[in-house]
Amino acid sequence: MIQNNVLEVRNLETTFFSDDGHIKAVDNISFSIREGEILGIVGESGCGKSVTSLSIMGLVPNPPGKITSGDILLNGRNITSLSEREMRKIRGKEIAMIFQEPMTSLNPLFTIGNQLTEALLIHKKMLFKRKAKKKAIEMLKLVGLPRAKELMKEYPHQLSGGMRQRVMIAMALICDPKILIADEPTTALDVTIQAQILKLMKDLNKRLHTAILLITHDLGVVAETCDRVIVMYAGQIVEEAPVKEIFKNPQHPYTKGLIQSVPDMRFKKDSLYTIPGNVPKPGSIQVGCRFAARCAFAHERCVQENPPMYRAATTHQARCFLLEEKIGGEVRGELVVES
Repeated sequence: MIQNNVLEVRNLETTFFSDDGHIKAVDNISFSIREGEILGIVGESGCGKSVTSLSIMGLVPNPPGKITSGDILLNGRNITSLSEREMRKIRGKEIAMIFQEPMTSLNPLFTIGNQLTEALLIHKKMLFKRKAKKKAIEMLKLVGLPRAKELMKEYPHQLSGGMRQRVMIAMALICDPKILIADEPTTALDVTIQAQILKLMKDLNKRLHTAILLITHDLGVVAETCDRVIVMYAGQIVEEAPVKEIFKNPQHPYTKGLIQSVPDMRFKKDSLYTIPGNVPKPGSIQVGCRFAARCAFAHERCVQENPPMYRAATTHQARCFLLEEKIGGEVRGELVVES
């Protein structure tokens, strides 16, 4: 069964304008999410993951940021040209987002019940608050919160971190969006609660068939949760593949480094592996591979030319000249034309 793309991002560029000049935080990226799919975006801090999610939601702070090029198609409709008023009708209803820290996302002055029913009254045009309240209680139960009726009257500070994050998930899903963007949804939680939240998101994905864009720096979370993964570095996509394929056969040196730096409890090591160097400042590298300065396989060409995307397999592509090299007379990589 062929699933439709609910979201397509084509050649997206998001630029920040400062006294130092124009800085491309997201540089010509393209990807899509199918109905009911969980797509992960991974990379170190400063790689452009969160700016990508804010661009999709139309929440890039302007000034200084702005989408300068590309298209974002939501169910075939280009939302990059929509006004703020039109975007408000889409946010929460068709596409929703869970942010990193629920305490800063929930309003401390309003009860949980007020904040949950607000979205329903705006988007679903529910005339009766009683009906909206009933739906809100159902959603709190769906995300596994006990005492749902009592919680409706409580304030965010009265809840634990895990409970607040469950409320955020309930709030994001209350209007039945087609896509849920989760930006580091488990960062501020302890390991036990992390596992519960990830299991909840997977269960809801299967039950409601909501597509999820999961942004994280944790490869363990990706391995456990996602169907497909995109690796970002310095504003570009450097590798894309199904999750099993990327762990079994990573192609880009950066992806290999990320996987290598994950602690393995089966083996005792004196020290953990780290990728040498740091992520470059956005916009600082104009020519050459952006990972070249940190790459053990870098050669002269890597500094002089921008590597294109090469296809390693039908559903696997990576941005590295190593894929162009011939092994036993066969070309390892097939050039992917970036439209």
